[in-house]
Amino acid sequence: MALAAAVLPVLWAQAPLPRMISVEPTSGKVGDILTVTGENLEKTHVAEVFLTDGKNDLKVPVTEQGPTTLKFRIPPNVKPGRFALMILTAGKDPKYIEQPVKVTVVAEGSQPAEAKPEEAKPAQPKPEESKPQP
Repeated sequence: MALAAAVLPVLWAQAPLPRMISVEPTSGKVGDILTVTGENLEKTHVAEVFLTDGKNDLKVPVTEQGPTTLKFRIPPNVKPGRFALMILTAGKDPKYIEQPVKVTVVAEGSQPAEAKPEEAKPAQPKPEESKPQP
């Protein structure tokens, strides 16, 4: 019982962990603003946001931040590719936590995957009927 009494105050003192659930749109190009939804995303819990490919981490500018949403701009120095979002928690003991949310950065001049209009298929020419020659 004494152990439980000693552990409980420590558990209650821990800040809730930020968690990203989704991002919209899921792809964009340099300069686009993407919106993340989740939990505990306010500045008191999330100090910084990064795009990471597992080897390189690139800090992104956060434009808006609240408890359940966070908006960031894709920075100019990112190369096209697929990235996970990673956060640096705020507080006395900051930690980097990779989130289960992925973003695809597309090359300038191309459209994000979900924004591409469906291409119309070219009409198939009808075979010409053979007409008997006189």
